[in-house]
This record gives sequence, C-alpha cells and structure tokens, in this order.
Amino acid sequence: MKNRRGNNLTAAKRLTLKKGREKPLKYKHPWIFSGAVERVDGDPAPGETIEIRSFGGEFLAHGAFSPESQIRARVWSWRQDQAIAADFFRSKIKKAIQYRDKIKYDYPMKRLIHAESDGLPGLVVDQYGDVLVMQLLSVGPELWRDELIQILVEETGARSIYERSDVKVRKLEGLEPRTGLLFGLEPEELLPIEQGGLQYWIDVRKGHKTGYYLDQRSNRNKVAKLCSGLNVLDCFCYTGGFSMQALKNGAESVTLVDESESALKLAEKHILSNQLPGDCMETQKGDVFEVLRKFRDQAKSFDVIILDPPKFAPTASFADRAARGYKDINLLAFKLLKPGGLLATFSCSGGISRDFFLRILSGAALDAGVNARIQLHMGQSADHSINLRFPEGSYLKGYGIRVDKEEV
Repeated sequence: MKNRRGNNLTAAKRLTLKKGREKPLKYKHPWIFSGAVERVDGDPAPGETIEIRSFGGEFLAHGAFSPESQIRARVWSWRQDQAIAADFFRSKIKKAIQYRDKIKYDYPMKRLIHAESDGLPGLVVDQYGDVLVMQLLSVGPELWRDELIQILVEETGARSIYERSDVKVRKLEGLEPRTGLLFGLEPEELLPIEQGGLQYWIDVRKGHKTGYYLDQRSNRNKVAKLCSGLNVLDCFCYTGGFSMQALKNGAESVTLVDESESALKLAEKHILSNQLPGDCMETQKGDVFEVLRKFRDQAKSFDVIILDPPKFAPTASFADRAARGYKDINLLAFKLLKPGGLLATFSCSGGISRDFFLRILSGAALDAGVNARIQLHMGQSADHSINLRFPEGSYLKGYGIRVDKEEV
C-alpha cells in the first residue's frame, strides 16, 4: 500500500523538471504544470506520491502525480524526509481546524479546509453544524479518500460526511463525478442551521457548491448595513443570503432574481421563517441578463443592486469571453441605479484577476455615462484562507460602487 500511495524513499518514482523551471517550486508554489516536466520515471499511478526534482537532481518536494491534468503534480510537502501517510494528513487537518479557531471563525457554517491554501491540494471541506461536506477535486486526495474520512470524523466528531465531488475540474483529472453519503447518518433534505440570529436551510445534497455560498458571509454583512430604508435588487440571489441580511438591516424592499425556481422558493422560506417582512419581497424567475433588460425597458430603478453571478471564467483561457458577460451585466446595473445608488458587484472567476475586473467595471461605467466611485473593497470570508504562496487561492473579488448619474 505504501508503494502505491506513499513516498517510499528508495523508490525511483520521480518527476524531473526541465532546466530552469524550478523557480516556482523554490518559492513554494504547489503546482507543477505539464510544460515544466522533463520526464517522469517509475510509472507512477494517478495520485501516487512522487519526488519532484530539478533538472540537476536537487530534491524540491513530494507531490501527488496527475497524468491527465495540465497540473501534472501538486505538492504535499517540501521536506525530503516527510512520509506522506495518514499521520501527515492528520497533522494538516488539525492545523486547518486550529487556524479557524485562531482567527475566531467559530461559526456553525464555515469552510474547514480550503485546499492548497491549507496545504491540502484538491481537498475542500465545509462544515454545517455536525455535518461535513467534502469535495475531492484531484487525484491526490481521491487516493487517500478512506483515510481522510476517518481523520475528519475523529478530529471533528461529525455525525455525517457527505461527498459533493460533482464538479467539472474532476474531469480534467480523469475522475468521474461522485456524490453521496460517506459516513454516518443521511443529512436532512434541508439541513437547519442557525447562525448570526438567522435560521438557514441548507441543501447539502443538491444545492450549489456544497449547499451554500459560505465565501460571501462577510460581504453580506457589509452590504446589508448600507441597505436601510432602500429598495434592493438581488441578482443571482440563489437562496436569498444577501436579501435576508438586507431585510434584517431595514431594507424597504427586496427583489430577488434567479433562474432556479427551487432556489427562489428556498429564499422565500428563509425570509418568511425568519419573520422578516415578506410583504417587502418580490421574486422574479428568469435569466438575469434578460430580466435586467426588461427592467431597463420598463424604466425601473433601484437604490442598491447586488450582482453575484456564477463563475464565468474558470481559467484564464476563458477570460476574454467572460469579460463581455461581466461588462454587459454591470452596464445594465449601472443604468438601473438611482442617483447616489450602490452597486455591489462580484466575480468568483479564477480566470479574472482583480485588476482585469476593475478594468471591466471601468468600461461599463464609462459606457453607462456615470461617475462611479469605489466605496467597498470585498473578498472571500476569512475561513476561505489565502496563502501568500498560492495567490490563486484569492478568487473572490467584489466592490461596492457608489454611482452619480451625472455625465462624466
């Protein structure tokens, strides 16, 4: 078993880099792309731990080998004497949990393990009370599935672990999508979680991501504080997280737009079950682009507009095409804002940098003929840790933009 998955230090299973391609590894970046590989020796299996060495033979790291991915290996450890075994993963998981404790992120809903940023490439674990939802995104953690489940149960006391490895990136690793119960009791169809004085209903089996957008927690609070007495348009609302917080903070009305009827029904449940003013709520099912164009043609306007779209550009190769979508939707929003209104706009696309997103927003504001100024800089919640060795872990970009309708 150790020869198949662990790093047998006498084995010849090794990835050698091309000459001069070791610099990212020296800076502790955990990815080795296929274009940097000179050769692979020893016929390692998918997910197997291999040595990564420079062209001159210098040891650089131990990593999980991925023969079908453009990311040919992901680093587990930089220590040559480190055995990649159950104890290694236990130590990493403990440190991830301790980090959330240190930053006082002790909410019942949180990201417990954030993949590369927590030193565990390809492993995501979200916590909803005593239910964990796990995503295995690459062949490395896939190979250690059983050990990871056992360690998570022992370290967290979870009553259930549910798998949501139904993401497109698994195909790039040569893996099929997988979902289902991994440990314990089957979670409720809608899992009730109380957090911050509000009751949430989480669909861990069929909901987006692992059931909820945990990365927007701090941003919902920031935007909601600016909604008192105002009319709010919440686009791509999913189950109404922004709208709930807005009503709790005294918004006069909220209009929720999403193409999913089931998401809108759950948003209504959230608002009504929390005894928020349901008569101040309106829902619109449909494509957000089309709904915004309809509102424009109807000369509607709003004090606050929230744009939290899905991922338009998963990688940089999609950036140019995605930029058109981001520009169009923000242009429409700028035109629908009342004078002095606020646009809270986000991109969760890894292929769109913060600078590029700002350029897109600048072009949209220019075309809309508005003077737009940034009031809020926003990003992912602190539980979605960002390791400076892995800047790609900073994926969520957001701005609160105050708009003046005067001509620029």
